[in-house]
Amino acid sequence: MNNSLIVIAGPTAIGKTNVSIQLAKKLKCEILSADSRQFYKEMNIGTAVPSVDELNEITHHFIQHKSIHDTYTVGDFEKDAIQKLNTLFTQQKYAILVGGSGLYLDAVTNGLDHFPEVNHDLREKLISTYKNSGIESLQKQLKRVDPTYYNKVDLQNSQRILRALEVCLSSGKPYSSFLSAPRKKRPFKVLKIGITADRPIIYDRIEKRVDIMIAQGLVDEAKKLYDYRALNALNTVGYKELFNYFDGVWDLEFAISEIKKNTRRFAKRQLTWFRKDDQIMWFDYEDDCIQILNYIHKKTL
Repeated sequence: MNNSLIVIAGPTAIGKTNVSIQLAKKLKCEILSADSRQFYKEMNIGTAVPSVDELNEITHHFIQHKSIHDTYTVGDFEKDAIQKLNTLFTQQKYAILVGGSGLYLDAVTNGLDHFPEVNHDLREKLISTYKNSGIESLQKQLKRVDPTYYNKVDLQNSQRILRALEVCLSSGKPYSSFLSAPRKKRPFKVLKIGITADRPIIYDRIEKRVDIMIAQGLVDEAKKLYDYRALNALNTVGYKELFNYFDGVWDLEFAISEIKKNTRRFAKRQLTWFRKDDQIMWFDYEDDCIQILNYIHKKTL
């Protein structure tokens, strides 16, 4: 295996985009985004998509290549990303995979677990329960049918809970029982780099980024998407809080404070996910890129 996939992971707002571009220039390679929020062309400011200048510096893939109206799963991304890597690795030794979506990074590096087919009617019934009774009813049901997964999942992530329940109820087996399949072996090396900082610094960077997003026009961007707020792609931090503002539930100041709070919580969950991976080599966000480059060369040459 002469090719190497360099994974750049870390919490939101830590500077992964800048690090990946610097490394891509040095390694003469291209970048694949594994940030599931950046897949959608209608969402720009609220997802911190790389700027036009940044995109022009290095070729990026999987940035705004889908519409919020498209169905695009992590399984679809795995297939598309592996296909793209197979092509890139005929032309270059390295490729960079960057993002804060741990599940999407894992899909490319390790492959996804395989689950049984689920009943469509059951899925619709669970969604109806969620809409009518709230997430608490789903949480209680998951705790009853799969306490193992209940104790590890983000209980505020409705999509994860719905997915687990539909698998449990369709198969008659705990969702967690499908999470232990052997990982796929990829025809390339994987080297994982984590970018981090002390938590107060991360939180401060998040607050400043949200302020910048508001100044750049996030409110107007969300307003244009308001009619599509029921779509899964828009059930995300930065948009759903502003939808509450448009609905008159919150004032703008409170909505912005909720964006900051929920983004901090998201960063905390990201770090919890990544800290479980002992293959990640961590660097401080202020470390010189040359340090990371030297580490890459040491491990891949």
